[in-house]
Amino acid sequence: MKRVFAVGTAVIFFSFQVLAQAPGTADGAWHYLGGDSAHTRYSPADKIDADNFEDLEEAWIWDGASFNAASGRSTPSYINGTLYTVAGPRRHVVAIDPSTGETKWSYREPNTRRYEYSMRKDYGKGVSYANIDGRDVIYIVSPGFFLTALDAETGKPLKGFGKKVPIDGFPDTGVVDMLVDLGHKYDPYEGIPLKVGYITSSSPPIVINDVIVVGNSAEQGYNQSRIENIPGDILGYDAKTGEFLWKFNVLPGPGEFGHETWENNAWKWTGDISSWAPMSADQERGIVYIPTNGATVDFYGGFRPGDNLFSTSLIALDVKTGERAWHYQLVHHDIWNYDTPTAPILMDVTQNDRVVPIVAQVTKQSFVYTFNRETGEPIWPIEERPVPASKIPGEKLSATQPFPTKPAPYDIQGLTEDDLIDFTPELRARTVEMLADYEIGPLFQPPLHRGNDQELKGSLWCPGDIGGVNIDGPAVADPATGILYVTSRKHCTTRIITPGSERDAILEEPTGTTIADYAVLSGFGVRGPDGLNIFKPPYSRITAIDMNTGEHLWWIPVGETPDAVLNHPDLQGMDILNTGYGLRVAQMVATPNLLIYAGNISDGTPTIFAVDKATGETLAQVEAPADSNYGMMTYIHEGRQYIMLQTGPKLTAMTLADF
Repeated sequence: MKRVFAVGTAVIFFSFQVLAQAPGTADGAWHYLGGDSAHTRYSPADKIDADNFEDLEEAWIWDGASFNAASGRSTPSYINGTLYTVAGPRRHVVAIDPSTGETKWSYREPNTRRYEYSMRKDYGKGVSYANIDGRDVIYIVSPGFFLTALDAETGKPLKGFGKKVPIDGFPDTGVVDMLVDLGHKYDPYEGIPLKVGYITSSSPPIVINDVIVVGNSAEQGYNQSRIENIPGDILGYDAKTGEFLWKFNVLPGPGEFGHETWENNAWKWTGDISSWAPMSADQERGIVYIPTNGATVDFYGGFRPGDNLFSTSLIALDVKTGERAWHYQLVHHDIWNYDTPTAPILMDVTQNDRVVPIVAQVTKQSFVYTFNRETGEPIWPIEERPVPASKIPGEKLSATQPFPTKPAPYDIQGLTEDDLIDFTPELRARTVEMLADYEIGPLFQPPLHRGNDQELKGSLWCPGDIGGVNIDGPAVADPATGILYVTSRKHCTTRIITPGSERDAILEEPTGTTIADYAVLSGFGVRGPDGLNIFKPPYSRITAIDMNTGEHLWWIPVGETPDAVLNHPDLQGMDILNTGYGLRVAQMVATPNLLIYAGNISDGTPTIFAVDKATGETLAQVEAPADSNYGMMTYIHEGRQYIMLQTGPKLTAMTLADF
């Protein structure tokens, strides 16, 4: 049975005052990764509604197999009658006919060693776009960290952009080697020496007011023991010429704001703090918003005492100068891998009869951190509250962490017995027994090390580093109502920290400088009894939050209870409420009529759901051709509205059967 959980009165009334919408989606377009520059993933396209939703059918499929596409993480852009996307580990740029799915042209960067060792090859997510002197231009950042500008009509590298790269096979124009502007020693073909660190890209740049702002990503820290790394500095370029304009140092040096938060001189040799998640921008105010990652290493920071600005932060930069307008650190001295995983969302909301420009950042911690996007002032108070201290020798965590007072958390924070599976007392008792080997506690519960005094297998922190919100489930917003729709999942992580020398011996691989104290060895989540989830439902959800008031309006489980739960022998004869399928919504968009998301029904069938934005009621659903990944969008071409699904290595366009 379908369950909708509303907060407050049974009927929710909205103020439908239409506020300004960021550019990018007018007339059925989808110019940015998030639709508009505010990254709302909202489109005013309204030809598909609740009455005709179940008439959706497959229009065409574009298969990325010839480009060796695998993960399928790219959101296509629809710009002036053409779809543009990236595909495969070589990050081919592809132009596609939006009515037939036929490839118009493709571009591939020549091979380099620095491409070959990139950890983020097939993570491109999409392209960027600008109109320069009447010409449409597509921009791409490659795994090798080259910035390329292409003529949108022909796919040819843009004349007069950048300068000749001294590597065989590269075009004479259209490319910028961005390692030049980071300022570290490197070889054009080989890149930065791996013993020092390396930098790559997993999200497209964003083009605002004729400036290309480029983020980056770095080495994943899951099994990392080398403490040297390259800071993920933010770069700005002229959109017409490719001229380097500015660099913002995410790891501040002497004399720069925040330098004192790096003790032990760690600023000299460590780094990361990359902006691997997408960015958003306020075009009117000329501000770009940068979400950042934690510092090296993801789960241990004994060698970098201090709060470590600007790690795990939201940074607002002046797009013309690269100067910091304001910032807020969301996690001090992050050792939970609580990197900021999604683009900030910009909206105008109404408070005390005033229109307030806000930026909302959803996080793995299940918080929405909300600020005046011009001044950086919190919209609602954010309190520094005491959190547990580390028990690992040499690790010194911050005594407090920032807790927003509004909106309320949208999913689990910390773990208590009350959070555990509750279908039967026996199942809960077995789960409690299984967790006896782990330390549990509140939000920001720190990891444990091998040989800890409690003789425990590890510590569980909740949400874990793949819990709450993550990159595979970006939030969406309705700029007309100020409502934010957040998809999240319950998850806890355990990582056991072990001496660096022991880790090296186990993995039998060189790791550069070995951490004298500890390095990450292993861990992840913990399964419950007989393969069931350790948590009581829902396992995953969508939460509607009114950002005018900070109040939750409703929440619903994502998809339906899986057959593995419905048919579980321990649960026979029970009336199981909808638990949700257990995964975040990988694809979701909002339109004037609907909230649309891709999920699964009980037997695992991929399904697209149409939800009433005001109540959370499912109004219609239709079977999808395949499971969907990150990247739903919608566009109108020649009067017909399409919904685009990223179905593994393929793009699947859905449209109305009877148009």
